[in-house]
Amino acid sequence: MIQISAVIITFNEEEHLEKCLSSLQLVADEIVVVDSHSTDQTANICKKYGVKLILQKFLGYKEQKNFAISQASYDYILSLDGDEALSPELEESILKLKSNWIHDGYVMNRRNNFYGQWINHSNWYPDKKLRLFKKGKGEWRGINPHDSYEVYNPKSKGWVKGDLLHWVFRDYAEHNQKIDKFSSISAASYHELGIRSSIFKIIYRPSWAFLKSYIFKRGFLDGLNGLVICIQAFNLTFFKYLKLYEIQQKKH
Repeated sequence: MIQISAVIITFNEEEHLEKCLSSLQLVADEIVVVDSHSTDQTANICKKYGVKLILQKFLGYKEQKNFAISQASYDYILSLDGDEALSPELEESILKLKSNWIHDGYVMNRRNNFYGQWINHSNWYPDKKLRLFKKGKGEWRGINPHDSYEVYNPKSKGWVKGDLLHWVFRDYAEHNQKIDKFSSISAASYHELGIRSSIFKIIYRPSWAFLKSYIFKRGFLDGLNGLVICIQAFNLTFFKYLKLYEIQQKKH
């Protein structure tokens, strides 16, 4: 039977971290938490569960997660954020997988909780994530803050049953704050990669993001919160390209 290291990056995650750590007790043979110098009770919660706690200045989302993998003792990794937890079904599936591991990585569905409601449509479910993998067979890539784990051999991916539970925003104000933060990070990352904005992209890309999420992904079935999520998909895309355009203009 293989041994699994659960690796988690945190910063001020006291609200949900205990749910995360509790769900890993039967699955993980080691829990590694890489914390960006939290100022809340994160460290005390980690001590309660006897995890391996490492303090590390935040390097960037994908960079911090790759660093966390390097701190793991075992070759099989389960990577989570501090506001995520395994559902009982996912926990059971991973336990079975420990004695029957085949692929380089395994994809699972993530179910997001927004303002107390589990979201079942739009781009939020099934929110497929590859979070279970063998060390050295892939790495965290993507454009911050929208990182994703990619195995080097795309054909060696399996699927594991059960939901990864994710508590996203507690209220609309927090959602607005994250839209502002993430759009700024995305615009800066796009600029570093040489991606350009234009008036056409500022108009077209947000409109398509809303239509895809609300109509084609049936976000309207999640009621008011479904509408809010899809409008914020528009806002995130709009401000990302608007801020990128602003960076371009300042450079000139």
